[in-house]
Amino acid sequence: MLSLIDARTGEPVVAAPLRRGLTRVEAHASGYRAGSLRVLLVADLLVRALELGGTPVWALLSGERDQAELRAGATALGMHPFEDGRDLGAGAGVGEAQILHVVEEGGRTPHGVCVAVAPAEGALPGGPGRGPGGADPDFAVLRLALLSQPRTRPLRLDADALGEARDTLTGWRRAVAEWARRPSRPVPDEVRARLRTAWEDDLDLPEVLRVLRWVETAGPELPDGARFESYAYADRLLGLELTRDLGAPA
Repeated sequence: MLSLIDARTGEPVVAAPLRRGLTRVEAHASGYRAGSLRVLLVADLLVRALELGGTPVWALLSGERDQAELRAGATALGMHPFEDGRDLGAGAGVGEAQILHVVEEGGRTPHGVCVAVAPAEGALPGGPGRGPGGADPDFAVLRLALLSQPRTRPLRLDADALGEARDTLTGWRRAVAEWARRPSRPVPDEVRARLRTAWEDDLDLPEVLRVLRWVETAGPELPDGARFESYAYADRLLGLELTRDLGAPA
């Protein structure tokens, strides 16, 4: 069961208190910049984690500036579509079991459970103040770089961070494509449990990545087919298109 730290109270809360009750995830972001995209990414991860647990989700984007650019960036980063939170009417909230607000640390905290995201700095594809012209391959690297640090820690997207993310993504996609050539095996119970424990504990994405590194380097007792299925399962949350290179020449 997904548990989050509420920035308003500092206490853990259950993200979906009613099983299969509608949960609204509202991202509060303005301006096309790294910090805003980080807020949207955390909101997207919440949507994915809730849906993996069987919870229906309504995803919204609220903000005053660069909304079109942010939506283009979100699309390039492989995020779920966000509806326009500025169009909420008087009937908003009817039938919702929970409202989760994703906000930048130090900003306004609306009424309801608030998930705070530390600032991020760095240049974005598409240039300052404007969105990308299309799904630039660098956006998958950017997504992994944003995932690599706890959301409570300020992040700088410098050349080292992006280079490390690019190398990791390239290596993982190559490995996944190679493992896919072996007979399929189910995700080991231990791996599934470690992955879910990580992302259900305040959405600990760096720990999810550590579990995948362990799967990659585990000994021969872990079949390649199980490694493949483990990565494909985790990617339902991570959204890194780790299986993209399946069928490519070896």
